[in-house]
Amino acid sequence: MVLKKLNHELPMFHGASPEIFRRASELKKRMTRTEKILWLALRRKQVCGKRFRRQHPIAKFIVDFYCHECKLIIEVDGGIHNTTEQRERDSRRTLELEQLGLKIIRFSNEQVLYNLTETLEEIVKKVNIVSIKQKEENK
Repeated sequence: MVLKKLNHELPMFHGASPEIFRRASELKKRMTRTEKILWLALRRKQVCGKRFRRQHPIAKFIVDFYCHECKLIIEVDGGIHNTTEQRERDSRRTLELEQLGLKIIRFSNEQVLYNLTETLEEIVKKVNIVSIKQKEENK
């Protein structure tokens, strides 16, 4: 008999617990306006033909957007991220995620809301850079 792996056991989740999955599901239901705007641009492989996931569980975190193929996380930061305490938390979180071999790019709410085209151009550049590096590593 072949047993299916539970979602949290798949490599793209880095051992996220069932509780993290439950919380991610809740966050999907109440995305911010800014997250919804960016999601409309990222979903359905609209950026470089890459699949992005929203409110994706990774280890003990839930990231705003994630492309497993590129190992790329996109975070959208609201005003709370401007506090010293939150910046320190974000730095620790970024370090932990990078130690898993993931890349992180961050945008402020304002960048997404008022410069969506430039935001998407920056994402495309990052996806292209990551794709080139992956091809070189696989040679």
